[in-house]
Amino acid sequence: MAVQGGETARGRAASILLEIVTPEKRLVAETVDEVVLPGTEGYLGVLPGHAPLLTALGIGELAFSRGGARHYVSVAWGFAEVLPDRVNILAEIAERAEEIDRERAARARDRAVGRLRGRDGETDFRRAQVALEKSLIRIQVAGHAGPDR
Repeated sequence: MAVQGGETARGRAASILLEIVTPEKRLVAETVDEVVLPGTEGYLGVLPGHAPLLTALGIGELAFSRGGARHYVSVAWGFAEVLPDRVNILAEIAERAEEIDRERAARARDRAVGRLRGRDGETDFRRAQVALEKSLIRIQVAGHAGPDR
């Protein structure tokens, strides 16, 4: 299919506008080829022309491709609105792979593991579990930024 002015010959969008926003800032506003996002019920792949939907976000790795290059963002909670030509992510927490401090994430992981092992007396198990999950995702996403991060 030939691309004509941002659309395929059949009139379907050839790209998607991806916008990721947190309460603090706009993290991403880019035209991309595909998006893979963590819904609460599992991962969801989005290509241009996807059927409209609204889904809650879980904790996980959001990936998007642009021109053959893959980019990664750690996200936690919020919502994703999928339209045929755009994906709007309203995330409570989001961080690009290259912005993640691996040492800080590793310390958070260690603290969460310690709390889960009951070292601190009165552990809120669910909070410790969520803290561990977030730190592990951050470490995983940071790994996509290269060995120096």
